[in-house]
Amino acid sequence: MSGTEHPSTVLSLSGFKATIEPERWFEGSYTLVVDGTPQSNVHLDDPTKLFFEYVQRIGLVIDQLPDGPITAVHLGAGAMTLPRYVEATRPGSRQQVVELESDLVAFVRENLPLPKGASIRVRHGDARAVLEKLPTGLRGSVDLVIVDVFGGARIPAHVTSVEFYRSVVELLAPGGIVAVNIADGPGLAFARGQAATLMTATGHVAALAETQILKGRRFGNVVLVGSATPLPLEWMPRLLAGGPHPAKVIDGRELTDWIAGAPVVTDTTAIPSPPPSKNIFQTGK
Repeated sequence: MSGTEHPSTVLSLSGFKATIEPERWFEGSYTLVVDGTPQSNVHLDDPTKLFFEYVQRIGLVIDQLPDGPITAVHLGAGAMTLPRYVEATRPGSRQQVVELESDLVAFVRENLPLPKGASIRVRHGDARAVLEKLPTGLRGSVDLVIVDVFGGARIPAHVTSVEFYRSVVELLAPGGIVAVNIADGPGLAFARGQAATLMTATGHVAALAETQILKGRRFGNVVLVGSATPLPLEWMPRLLAGGPHPAKVIDGRELTDWIAGAPVVTDTTAIPSPPPSKNIFQTGK
């Protein structure tokens, strides 16, 4: 990493401060902090080492895809942890990354350089707007779409609706999947609504999280995995065994019971995700 020990910048679009800090709990890695909220962690020497639990869960989902290079679209860049992971585990993959904050991408590239020769193209702009302008050739040919869009610590409303998710599904190849990072608190009203919405758009959904989070007992991240075709049954025990522990994976009737009749979110009813308390994710630095 170049520059000072804690390089930082103020993002021109949002006004948020972005900082890259060495991660004291994960030697050799660096954490991108935006507006006081840890957003991404990168291990430069070994991109297969994933720090945040929800990212580890998405990594396990990626590992379940058929062997070999894939075509992936990442909505939300952060420090490009998962594009690096895909490049490391599936060399030759074609990847598109969409990020609203152009200077965040430049900041990350300067201080946490991408692997040389990686086929990772960055498109600048709002995730939903860029999604609708992606090349026609991508539609129906994408193996993996990752939705991890945050403005500070909250998910913007316009990337939570069934209309948005249907646009995502149009990209998927047969057997392709979409993985969505959801942050929610006790009661999980937002996460349940997102599961119902993704289910309407895709037809098949599983949810992965730490057990107490899925029970709605504390704030945290839930990873939703959706596909237009049934998710292979053998995925479920693998995802559960893969951790990080304690882990819970729900699908089928258990997922329907967990959704508990939460309404499908539309463009007219969409709201941002709830903000976390300052002492949950934010560093206070």
